Amino acid sequence: MSTHAAPIGVFDSGLGGLSVLRHIRALLPGEHLLYCADSGHAPYGEKTPEFIRARSQALTEFLIDRGARAIVIACNTATAQAATYLRERYGLPIVAMEPAVKPAVAATRCGIVGVLATTGTLQSARFAALLDNHAGEVEVLTEACRGWVDCVERGELEGPAVRAMVARHVEPLLAAGADVLVLGCTHYPFLRPHIEALAGPRVAVIDTGLAVARQLVRRLAEAGGAAEPGTPGQETFWSSGAPDAARRALAALWHAGAEPQRLSV
Repeated sequence: MSTHAAPIGVFDSGLGGLSVLRHIRALLPGEHLLYCADSGHAPYGEKTPEFIRARSQALTEFLIDRGARAIVIACNTATAQAATYLRERYGLPIVAMEPAVKPAVAATRCGIVGVLATTGTLQSARFAALLDNHAGEVEVLTEACRGWVDCVERGELEGPAVRAMVARHVEPLLAAGADVLVLGCTHYPFLRPHIEALAGPRVAVIDTGLAVARQLVRRLAEAGGAAEPGTPGQETFWSSGAPDAARRALAALWHAGAEPQRLSV
């Protein structure tokens, strides 16, 4: 492998994509990672497709302007509305998310799968195509989880109100018999302990963060390789949210001392 100075760019509607960044960092310890949290416009799930495409393009160009040699769309809603649009316009590798419907269908024993996601993801043509291609005879139930993204954006991961909010959307899927739950938004892995506590050991909980990181490794290999792991890579963060709130949430979701710069695009 050759050493590369050019970084990897990652963006999300907010800080949820840090759940993907964790996997990227683990697999690519030598890479410099640029992360844009569009928290000032989160959640994307309630926005129009046109708005999401415009924001995704602006964030992609911001990262390219800062030298990114590959882009990761660490957001299911942005993937659904903008991945094809971005790939048609930019020549660098663009790795994107999608809810883990295919592995969930393979994993279910009872034939019922629950998908937890945003309204924007669940109503997208991309999600409909996923179901058409992979659901087969399996019943796929969906829950649009209002409030989950906002909660994670505030770095609020514990407490009775959080547990009640999670239960409001998880319990109907369990009551309907789902034995696999798909986390269809990158914010949701931060609430995974509460989801698993409700679901119990017989219900599988699946997200695609690791699969996305592995796909990034493959795309980098095709394009010439990853950075040497000998020198630890660094992370640089930007947020379009309120600076103090962004700092507090980043400390809760990544580590204390992580300092976001102001994202003004």
